[in-house]
Amino acid sequence: MLSPQSTEVIRATLPVVGAAIGDITTLFYRKMFDAHPELERDLFNRGNQKQGEQQKALAGAIAAFATLQLEPDSAKVDLILSRIAHKHASLGITPDQYAIVHEHLFAAIVEILGDAVTPDVAAAWDEVYWLMAETLITMERGLYQLAGVDAGDVWRTVRISERVLQSADTVSLTLTSLDGSALPTFAPGQYLSVGVTLPDGARQIRQYSLCSIPSSADWRISVKRISGTPDGEVSNFLYNNVFEGQELSVTTPFGDLTMPDDNSPLLLASAGIGCTPMIGMLNHLVDTGAERSVSVIHADRSIADHAHRAELSTLVDKIPAATLHRWYEDLGTHVAFGSVHEGRADLQDIAVEPDTQAFLCGPMPFMLAMRASLLERDVPAQNIHYEVFGPDSWANT
Repeated sequence: MLSPQSTEVIRATLPVVGAAIGDITTLFYRKMFDAHPELERDLFNRGNQKQGEQQKALAGAIAAFATLQLEPDSAKVDLILSRIAHKHASLGITPDQYAIVHEHLFAAIVEILGDAVTPDVAAAWDEVYWLMAETLITMERGLYQLAGVDAGDVWRTVRISERVLQSADTVSLTLTSLDGSALPTFAPGQYLSVGVTLPDGARQIRQYSLCSIPSSADWRISVKRISGTPDGEVSNFLYNNVFEGQELSVTTPFGDLTMPDDNSPLLLASAGIGCTPMIGMLNHLVDTGAERSVSVIHADRSIADHAHRAELSTLVDKIPAATLHRWYEDLGTHVAFGSVHEGRADLQDIAVEPDTQAFLCGPMPFMLAMRASLLERDVPAQNIHYEVFGPDSWANT
């Protein structure tokens, strides 16, 4: 909790800092990468940096955290920081790296705001930063302990035992340990990081949801080739260059998109490659003989583009109280029938029970539209969970 003196300073300066936070975070990254080029090359997502998405996400997280020190809301703090902590753990972030961020972030604040940064203002925002940092460090320490690893020691080498085409643009990779032992278990909905060395020498890292059965000795991820955008450089490299028998550098699984261990009704809504955590959850439900009510919603561009299409239907058929609804923007020569619809996903005719736990994954516009529909159907906001493939701006919307 902030000291009373710092709280008043933050209250007075938050409008000014908040208005400039986008410029501050942009300058911060430039300063940090100038001083530590290895961070941009080997840790941070270059595609997100080029598009400005990481800067926006950091700016939103700092502003949101500062605001929540004025009007404390522990649930919102947990929402914002828990997801960051899981992402940091999946990258192997260690406590000493927070000092690097502090140095360059505050240099950017001083450069952008100039004389407005008095000693009292600097001290108050310094307190906000370290309160946020220490909270994240504590969360990450807990995640490392739960995973049974030392801080940052999350990387391992695995072998690809199988590669299967799931659609024209998507392949699934089954990963096994080098010595044949079982890989660590994970919670359905979690992800792992994959690190690859690209042709220019940079080691880039991306996260991929686990879509295998959690009780399996192996892991499985699916990779979608994305053409024409910087975000696709790792996925495209994996799609084009990684095959059976090759080794891959991956991390221990992390992620907070996990199902409650009860009998509450579930709604799993995905779009595009956002189906992968849902496939993992459905595999778990089938494996454990779940009888709970499950509504599965999926949207895609076309039937041909739908990765894991056949597997999705098979899994739903194996759950007694599960239903599947699919939407395709282009049905081609097919016509809408039964639970297959043309257009964009719509919950209007879907039965949604009030105590439903909803899980969303896909492009941000899709998830926000699903969230709005669920709220209109009286599903509590705390029952709506999500996964974002990229910088997280959900908590700041």
